[in-house]
Amino acid sequence: MAFNEAYIPGATVVGITYKDGVLLGAERRVTLGSFVVSKTGKKTFKVTDKVGAACAGMIGDMQILIKELQSYVKIRELEIRRPMPANSVAKLLSVIMFERRYIPFITQVMLGGVDAKPSIYVLDPLGSVIPDDYAAVGSGAEIAIGVVENGYTEGMTEEQATELGVKAIRAAIKRDVQSGDGVDLVYVTKDRLREETVPLNPPQRA
Repeated sequence: MAFNEAYIPGATVVGITYKDGVLLGAERRVTLGSFVVSKTGKKTFKVTDKVGAACAGMIGDMQILIKELQSYVKIRELEIRRPMPANSVAKLLSVIMFERRYIPFITQVMLGGVDAKPSIYVLDPLGSVIPDDYAAVGSGAEIAIGVVENGYTEGMTEEQATELGVKAIRAAIKRDVQSGDGVDLVYVTKDRLREETVPLNPPQRA
């Protein structure tokens, strides 16, 4: 029985480089066809202390893929006795995904980190690696990337990148039924990685 593409979960994932780091953001809705399975799905991940990831696609596939990547990165860091830079992590993930090209992980992955400069790497299920200053993937990407492209400027502050990223995801949520229910954010700088969650409808003050 063929797998029905209508049941592949959608998502909206956005990545933006700014002056001192990288912002990765993803909404929280998990769907199965037209059914909302969960409103608290986490599609952002910590790969290392200085490399983050955000994914669109099958939740199980992205969870297993990131766990596998984390394991290989730890082994490699023990061998070389230093942290792996983001571009090396992206190349490693590319190899993992390409090796599974005949039975691929049904997920698109966006990695972010700071090497010589803040960088974003987008990988498709076959392991292609595309570096960029900003990007969007998932079912809401066509809407989100228009917002990002219109508002992006080189050397943005963290606050400006956050405002733009959340604005892009909110715009996609309004038109993409497979996206919604809050936004998870990952900030990566050369010194650390931190995570935040932004509710779509902040509670009103009494």
